[in-house]
Amino acid sequence: MPDRRSIPLSRRGFLRTTAAGVALSPFGACGAGVDDPAADRPPLRAPAGTSDAAWADVRAQFLLDPGVVYMNHASLGMPPAQVVEAVHSGYAAISREPLHGKHALQEQIADVVLPGLAALLGVAAHELSLTRNASEALHLQTVGARLEPGDEVLITTQEHPAGSRPWAFRQSRDGVAVREVFIPSPLPSTGEVLERMEAAFTPRTRAIAFCHVTRGGHRYPVRELAELAHARDLLCLVDGAQAVGQFPIDLSELGCDAYSASLHKWMLGPAGTGFLYVREEARSRIRTAFAHDATLEAPAYDPPGTADFPVRAALAASLDFVRTLGLGRIEERCRVLSDHLKARLAEVPGLTLVSGARELSAPASTIFVKGDLDALAAVPLIEERAGTHIDEHQRDGHNAIRVSTAFYNTTAEIDRLVEVIAEARA
Repeated sequence: MPDRRSIPLSRRGFLRTTAAGVALSPFGACGAGVDDPAADRPPLRAPAGTSDAAWADVRAQFLLDPGVVYMNHASLGMPPAQVVEAVHSGYAAISREPLHGKHALQEQIADVVLPGLAALLGVAAHELSLTRNASEALHLQTVGARLEPGDEVLITTQEHPAGSRPWAFRQSRDGVAVREVFIPSPLPSTGEVLERMEAAFTPRTRAIAFCHVTRGGHRYPVRELAELAHARDLLCLVDGAQAVGQFPIDLSELGCDAYSASLHKWMLGPAGTGFLYVREEARSRIRTAFAHDATLEAPAYDPPGTADFPVRAALAASLDFVRTLGLGRIEERCRVLSDHLKARLAEVPGLTLVSGARELSAPASTIFVKGDLDALAAVPLIEERAGTHIDEHQRDGHNAIRVSTAFYNTTAEIDRLVEVIAEARA
């Protein structure tokens, strides 16, 4: 019998590899086995309906400790067991056979992950580069924008630091003029957002940069803003960290020139995954930060060097998970949960919802202010009393609390959270 260590690990063989037989850490599982990860999990199927009962089998795919409620997906997502097992399998493959294991993972990324992600986003695979996160991708699209000293870029007052800091870098290093356009929170209307941006244009404006969905869940009109920019031959650069995975997105239809996102939030990928999209037609105006010999045919946007191949290859599992559920169903389920949360919060005396109208908000994030209750102090208080992880939103003039209700949460968890919020005092 040949020594199995000498047998090359093909991509097909890698795809058959599972985490079974690999010692997992003793994390508690909610509906999922640990020693034999798939033993007690129900099959993953597209839910029929939006009720808690319809999504119970989906909830059982996650390894969350019993008694812990997670409603902070907008900060860091919680990968399902299948993704955890895929990461394990990848590291096992390169540990048993480093050379062929690495090659198999690289093939998985090139042949499965990138085409799958491209199909989900409505773009070509060669327009995508994998990154560690949205922050890295935002930096690359910002430093790559072809701008001269004195050229002006418009950003909004609602940008995440990961989106605004790269522009501060360009301003300091290259003399690019960066101007903030004030956008009220919540968003007043699509028309007013467009009017405020258009009114800020000057003869020196060369680009606009903004969030698709803000940290607080406000949803910007990307397609209309891209059209506004392109009518003046301006670059349109978008931060999609809070959008990808919450609802269907067709980047070709949106028309932006570059789009950056994390895949470890709403897309359920392993921590440390994201992507940069550069529209093929925009390559002449967004250059690589890495290669002196890049061409329009080979733009070299990808960060060079050895990548975390097992983590990136495991994105195939998260893509399969999301495709099985369907982004339309995910959006509908998340909207049902956030609507339930908003209705319950509206019953709490002294509480003010800050989330905008349905058409101007993402389906899964809700922000609100309660009297003089300090948002920072509320985060550990809610964890202690309700066993629930949430986040603060002290920005845009708000001392607000943010709750991110993902599709695996339940109405009972929301009801318990609201009870604790109602009792909380400054």
